[in-house]
Amino acid sequence: MFEYTDEQRSIVHMVRQFAAESLAPHAAEWDESHYFPVEVLRQAGELGMGAIYSKEQFGGSGLSRQDSVLIFEELAKGDTTIAAYISIHNMVVWMIDTFGNESQCAEWVPQLASMETLGSYCLTEPGAGSDAAALTTRAVRDGGDYLLNGVKQFTSGAGSSGIYVVMARTADSGSHGISAIVVPDGTPGLSFGPLEKKMGWHAQPTRQVIFEDARVPAINLLGAEGDGFGIALSALDGGRINMGACSLGGGQAALDQAVRYLKDRVAFGKPLIEQEALLFQLADMDTELESARTLLWRAAEAIDRGSGDVVRLCAMAKRVATDAGFAVANAALQLHGGYGYLSEYGLERIVRDLRVHQILEGTNEIMRLIVGRSLAEA
Repeated sequence: MFEYTDEQRSIVHMVRQFAAESLAPHAAEWDESHYFPVEVLRQAGELGMGAIYSKEQFGGSGLSRQDSVLIFEELAKGDTTIAAYISIHNMVVWMIDTFGNESQCAEWVPQLASMETLGSYCLTEPGAGSDAAALTTRAVRDGGDYLLNGVKQFTSGAGSSGIYVVMARTADSGSHGISAIVVPDGTPGLSFGPLEKKMGWHAQPTRQVIFEDARVPAINLLGAEGDGFGIALSALDGGRINMGACSLGGGQAALDQAVRYLKDRVAFGKPLIEQEALLFQLADMDTELESARTLLWRAAEAIDRGSGDVVRLCAMAKRVATDAGFAVANAALQLHGGYGYLSEYGLERIVRDLRVHQILEGTNEIMRLIVGRSLAEA
């Protein structure tokens, strides 16, 4: 579990090279210009990163969740924002690949796997965030179609994606009345709000997704009516460890930069790396990341194994890894002094990008609630 296989070493080498050559040199520019590099995403698709843990039958890479956390950590070392979007896209592909029928998979998975078509996950609403089961977007059956009405909030890729997996209410029975429906771009009645102005994640678009009598064929339903909430939550288990891996990658990149800086920076007559107090801080940062990485790998292995403890472990891993990644990046900024606050060093961008990881895919407070309830219900 804690040693790379030969195949994993090859995967990590390939992704690390892609991140270093295709992401890292452009990350600051994309952030400053709010540019979403869809052409680079297609390159990632060509390398098999568009459907990492989806089946090979329809163009997926067929890798494990343990492989995926290695991939997302390496991607985030190059660009935390783009790595996070690729994670969300993979959630969408996995939902279709896992819960779609053969016809749906054959139609949608290949184009998503290549990233010629991008995917967005539509669960959160203006009035339903942590309480996702309270969503009000409604899908009403009308002959051979569904008519969708409602608004989705904080949707990554909105306006650029070609496929939207939408959780909508088909019955007034709480979480059991929620269904998952695939809505293609260009559907009449589908529109988008303005680009959100965010603290971070500038290189990916975030918008509302608006449905006004959007007519979608009933054959676009994933699974059966009422399956949607379970589908959404099962996707989030993987999304949580992916986002944790992205946090580790950003934190590791920041720590590596801090070590280089302290070796070069001379103060009080010697390199800062020789200050014992700063060495202690570096040791703590490294330990935080390694501890989080270990828990993340355990959670990934639990998904691969189909463990009954998946939800609890993924919640633990997401909380610990996203907290650790942000804390380490913030500490690395502090170790750079005033230079850390300058955009040219890249640390302030990593800090801004990683902050939202403690909020999305379930806030870290909700992660604590999940773990606490698992104890109370034992």
